[in-house]
Order: sequence, then C-alpha cells, then structure tokens
Amino acid sequence: MTLTICVYFRVYLAGSVGLLLILTADARVGNSSESSFCTETKECLLCDLVCKNDDYEGSRFESTNEWHIVRHYDSVKWVSTDKEAHLMDKAIVTTFIRLFKYITRSNKAGINIDMTVPVIVEETKRISRSFVYTLSFVMPSAHHMTPPQPTDDKVYFTDMSDMKVYVRSYGGWMMAASIKTSFPPIFCLKSFNSMLLKRQLDKVQATYNKDYNSPAGYDR
Repeated sequence: MTLTICVYFRVYLAGSVGLLLILTADARVGNSSESSFCTETKECLLCDLVCKNDDYEGSRFESTNEWHIVRHYDSVKWVSTDKEAHLMDKAIVTTFIRLFKYITRSNKAGINIDMTVPVIVEETKRISRSFVYTLSFVMPSAHHMTPPQPTDDKVYFTDMSDMKVYVRSYGGWMMAASIKTSFPPIFCLKSFNSMLLKRQLDKVQATYNKDYNSPAGYDR
C-alpha cells in the first residue's frame, strides 16, 4: 500500500505540525476528552495509534514523547473553502474568517455549529507564483450526516478517505509567517519538518506518497 505524507498544525491560531501518510467507515469525530492534544473544543477528529517510534530524531510535541508515530483516521466530512494567494498567511486569514462565519449562523439553517479541530491547510501550486490554499474544519458529529448548507457559494463540503498517517509534531503559531519577530516562520518549519520526516521514512525504505503534505492545527 502507498502512504501519503501530510503536515499537521495546531490551532490557537497556532501550529503544531505533524506529517501524514494518507492511505487509501464511518467518521470518528468524538469528545475531546478522548484525546490528549484536543483541549479547546468539545469535539475533535479522533484517531487510533498504530505505532510509535520514540527514538526518532526530532522535536517533541510539547510534553508528549511522540516523535515519530503512525495514526489511523476513519473517513470524515469537512467544510472547506479556497483562496489563491502568494502568501499562506494572507490566505489563511481570508479562509478562516469565511469558515468561521459559516459555523456562526451564516448557513441556511441559521444555527451555530461547534468549532472542532484539527484545522487542515492544503496547498496546491498554480501557474505563476501563486498557490491555492484550502482550509478545512471537521464537521462535528451532530451535523456530520446532514450538515447545514452554506450561504456562501465559496464554502463547500469534502469527504476525506480513511487513512493512515505518518506524523511529526512541533509547536508554533500558524500565523507566524506574518510576524517579523518570529524566526523561523511557520512555512519554513513546515518544510523543515516535512524534510526530516521524509528523510527518516526514506532511511527505512517506507512506501508513501511523496507529493502530498499538509499542516493541521490544534488548539493547545
């Protein structure tokens, strides 16, 4: 089977990044008390720990010892939106506000929807120097099967397949790229940690999708 690497952040709007391998069930969105890294929302995307390598050379994820782990995620529904931009931080501001409006009554049901984690950012290269950034929130369990329809036509739903993920985690702010005193900026941390994880996987001849990586954010 082929795995895909993905980079995961954390949401204060802060970023902790892990790198995923996507493989290709029911969604498993549940109470945050079931997870050690979901602390600020009622529900989050839960996972099963497949294996862990504490000897992996890299940054620890805060107080945990999970340096290099594999997680399994069931299929799940997300609400998403896109923005083309030259810089990730500008795209994240626009897309986050758009999705936050959706969960705060800017939907056809006119209801508030609980915030969940993680928040995922996907980057797609375009012609010229700009990128398309896709920001996604996990739909909470109460609205997973029949989510309220958005009033903004730039907001849409996506279904993520069942997957297994290689994860490398580190602390940091998702918006650090726009803060001059922050060094190195988050996009450098993302690339750096992605490189380290890929190097470790190549060292053990792991099979994975080398063309995909994505940051995922958690509150902490």
